[in-house]
Amino acid sequence: MNEVELRQQLECAHAESIAWAVTCCRGNRDDADEVLQTVYLSVLDGRARFEERSTFRTWLFGVIRVTAAAHRRSAWFRVLFLERVANHAAPSSAPAADANAEMDSRHGRLRTALHGLAKRQREVLQLVFYHDLTVEDAAGVMGVSVGSARTHYARGKENLARRLGHPEDL
Repeated sequence: MNEVELRQQLECAHAESIAWAVTCCRGNRDDADEVLQTVYLSVLDGRARFEERSTFRTWLFGVIRVTAAAHRRSAWFRVLFLERVANHAAPSSAPAADANAEMDSRHGRLRTALHGLAKRQREVLQLVFYHDLTVEDAAGVMGVSVGSARTHYARGKENLARRLGHPEDL
């Protein structure tokens, strides 16, 4: 795939890429922007190569996931280094003031229920429902087997319905 085609594919997937990057960065938009910029640079300068073993979007989401994980690790090491230099622990962040108000809304309940799921269950459900990937494509993004993704998908739906109090929705 040449650079013009790569740019077109990146442009078409940009909105979904932002959403997935925010998810991979645990809701931190600044980190997600940094991760996405790193991904785009990696793709355009050839460090990350699309070899057409899956769809472009599936491959791109996998690159975003791996880059976000590397970004979290480096941030964690930076914090450890700064703590050692400052010789004290960094203050913990307080929960957002509007968190309780959001919990009352339907969207807040869903977000809370999703957050309470196991990581893999949450990832596969977000990829399938929010990003319109198949379970097979989600498995490729997550780096797990299709069988494992199907298991996480089924258990995630069951746990989500249970958490929302609607077991009949299964």
